[in-house]
Amino acid sequence: MKTRLFIAFIFCATTLSAQAQNIAPKPFNPFVPYEEAEKRANQLIRQMTVDEKINMVRGQGFHIAENKRLGIPPVNFTDASQGVRLHAPSDTVKVDNVKKTVAYPPTIQLAATWNRELAYRYAYAIGEEAKSRAINVLLGPGVNIYRLSQNGRNFEYMGEDPYLVSRMTENYVTGMQNTGTMAVVKHFVANNTDLDRRKSNSNLDERTLHEIYMPAFKAAIDAGVLGVMTSYNLVHGEWAGQSAYVIKQLLRKELGYRGLVMSDWTSVWDAEKIIKSGQNLEMPKGESLANTKALLDAGKVDISEIDEMVKYLMISSIMMGYYDRKPLVKEQYHSFPEHEKIALQTAREGIVLLENRNNILPLKADGRILVTGKYVLKNAAGGGSGRVLGYDVINMKTAIANEFKAAYFIDKPTDQELKSAPCIIYSVGTNDTEAVDRPFNLNKADEAEIQRISSLNPRTIVVVNSGSGIKMTNWNKNVAAIIYAFYPGQVGQLALAEILSGKVNPSGKLPFTIERDFKDSPAFGYEPGDRPMNKNAPKDGDRSKIYDVNYKEGIFVGYRWYEHQKIAPLYPFGYGLSFTSFLYTNLNVDAKSFAKEGIVKVSFELKNTGKREGAEITQVYIADRQSSIERPVKELKGFQKIHLKPGEIKKVEMLLHKKDFQFWSPTQKDWVFEPGDFGIMVGASSSGINLTKDLRL
Repeated sequence: MKTRLFIAFIFCATTLSAQAQNIAPKPFNPFVPYEEAEKRANQLIRQMTVDEKINMVRGQGFHIAENKRLGIPPVNFTDASQGVRLHAPSDTVKVDNVKKTVAYPPTIQLAATWNRELAYRYAYAIGEEAKSRAINVLLGPGVNIYRLSQNGRNFEYMGEDPYLVSRMTENYVTGMQNTGTMAVVKHFVANNTDLDRRKSNSNLDERTLHEIYMPAFKAAIDAGVLGVMTSYNLVHGEWAGQSAYVIKQLLRKELGYRGLVMSDWTSVWDAEKIIKSGQNLEMPKGESLANTKALLDAGKVDISEIDEMVKYLMISSIMMGYYDRKPLVKEQYHSFPEHEKIALQTAREGIVLLENRNNILPLKADGRILVTGKYVLKNAAGGGSGRVLGYDVINMKTAIANEFKAAYFIDKPTDQELKSAPCIIYSVGTNDTEAVDRPFNLNKADEAEIQRISSLNPRTIVVVNSGSGIKMTNWNKNVAAIIYAFYPGQVGQLALAEILSGKVNPSGKLPFTIERDFKDSPAFGYEPGDRPMNKNAPKDGDRSKIYDVNYKEGIFVGYRWYEHQKIAPLYPFGYGLSFTSFLYTNLNVDAKSFAKEGIVKVSFELKNTGKREGAEITQVYIADRQSSIERPVKELKGFQKIHLKPGEIKKVEMLLHKKDFQFWSPTQKDWVFEPGDFGIMVGASSSGINLTKDLRL
């Protein structure tokens, strides 16, 4: 089977198949308009008994309950952070209608591509795969902001910057829902650590919520998302899934959301609060809502509140057409090769080259290479509910052997074998997973092994598989190259081999900052900080002791923090090397139409000055020169991925809108634009600014 895959994937490295290319991003239009869906939902609710209504808002494992009497079908769910997850027999409801699904690189690697169209195709492929398997709803994308590198679920999210996450999210949502599969954006809100997540209380101000942690949810809602999942944590002292402030005030009133809200699994506890909060569906079994009838009889809740829960739940399903379609045929889907290619393209564009001393890469095809390390035979992957096993999984050994005939593999090489090797590829990383955080440092054995190998052979290439940043300051300057490869999915090791050989020119860039040490992080000092995991906190199931997570840094997250504090990171946000070079020139900023249309036109020229074809992720940042409120040094407000042949020049154009210059005012409780002087900065990363021009608006 692996031979078939090798043949299938030896195609032009910069293009997808004809079918995949034809999946062009387009807006999502509901199958049933909102007004009609609301009318139909109300008609059904009037026919339902109280017991039927209560049954509808209590989850049934991995589906919403059906109502045979009224012809309402069940709505089936599964997870979606690395593809379509198949549930094990131990799950409440077994999704057993397929035998395999594609394991994709995780969404953090999708974000590292900075490719909006690929985000659409990636989600479209996953949604298409789910639909063919009688799965209606995929529980993703996860859009929680990367606040700290230790978060065990960072691999499921899309990085530290709200603008980047928002642009990737809106394309993900439209791609998935255009297949007829509902997306569920999660986890709302301020869920930025997974350690003891059911009893961590997030304390943050409203400006921070609006500027950093809510924009991606707003982007998903504007794109038409029809599902939102609340988070495990408390916000300002109340669990998010039963908080009227979180759901009714922030999500429904301020963000204008009118669809299904569901709880995360076993994350809400008080039936009265759940009903009054704006929540619609308690997952997985609705245990807290089991006493709803008693609350009704006691007059503590009103039947109109139950009707409201059922209404929004139904509206989303009706808008997706689930009450009108014929039952999905549980048959094996035959487009796996197309999905595999999109998974491969994601890995190709999402692998980030961090170091390449003396241009050791790309390697010669006939060169002898010693390959060793942690994930040579078994691929690293994110764990928990987002885990996808895949099929015909290609490991690093197989991929490199296919690309380099003289490569050889030693599990535990001796000092002499390391010294004598012409070149070494060493695999290291972390297996991140939900429900826990993990240390920023590698374990001592891995750290010592990198230092041993690099001290014996300076031609050492380190390949890191991880879902977020790790500490590299003890060895990053002692190795010849560092490749941040995230998690490969089932075919991503082929992309790694292609980059090592030069068949693919790396173009990925970090969607987060990698600090030198965790003490530099804005989240340093959170429970448990950089101390051993779980040292001071009770077990997750014991909710008698709640601990505070104080977002004392406010809006200064990621590169905003490092620039504000004048701390040099190890690798900045937006950073990544290429096998070619690029020249930025001729920046022009046109604000003539700003007064009437609220638009600033930015243009510049980009030239490939190297000898290889390549792609550059160009980034536009805005700096507010004179604000009445403290603001970041600069903020990302535009990006484009530009492909260039050697010597080719392209004019790059981007539009900045009035909202890009605004900030959230704590006093006015709204977005505010202040006239004044602004800087427009263009470059290759947050710290690699090449062009700057000031203007007055």
